[in-house]
Amino acid sequence: MNLDGPFNENVIPCLEFTMEFQSNQLIYQKEYTKRQQIIYVLIQYLHDREGWGYRKISQWLNQTGIKTLRGKKWFSSSVISVLKRKHERDLMNEQIRNQYFPSKVSKFEVNYYIF
Repeated sequence: MNLDGPFNENVIPCLEFTMEFQSNQLIYQKEYTKRQQIIYVLIQYLHDREGWGYRKISQWLNQTGIKTLRGKKWFSSSVISVLKRKHERDLMNEQIRNQYFPSKVSKFEVNYYIF
């Protein structure tokens, strides 16, 4: 391209490049409420430290008047779900949310535009 001549004042040089990045920070992560955390810790303690079975834990929770998150009665399957979902959530955070993605930048180019 010849930049000499009468159109010289209308030529604008532009530095152009592309950038590509990826992040997991946009994945929605709803935090556990204090109540959910307390119930999880309680169930984990009764199961792991005291050696209680899921049925015994559910019966104890019902007898003490502790309801599920939706205000229902506890069953052994609901106790299992609390432990299972917390474990699955922790795995997801380790494997997906904390994954590193390198950024990519293209070559820089100077292009001239005539206006």
